Amino acid sequence: MTVAVLLLATTLVIVVALLAAAGAGKLARLDGATYPTALTRAATAFAAVITLATAVTAALGAFLT
Repeated sequence: MTVAVLLLATTLVIVVALLAAAGAGKLARLDGATYPTALTRAATAFAAVITLATAVTAALGAFLT
């Protein structure tokens, strides 16, 4: 059961990160940024969501163990 919950949570975080990256890239293009700049902003948003999820997991892990 625990492995299933872990896989579901991981999948959810990745989907949210991809949606945030797509939104950031689209907003950058609408703002007039070039494709490389928009891709860089999208990658930064993706990395930020993954980093935030890791930090929250580490903080909650300290309380749950």
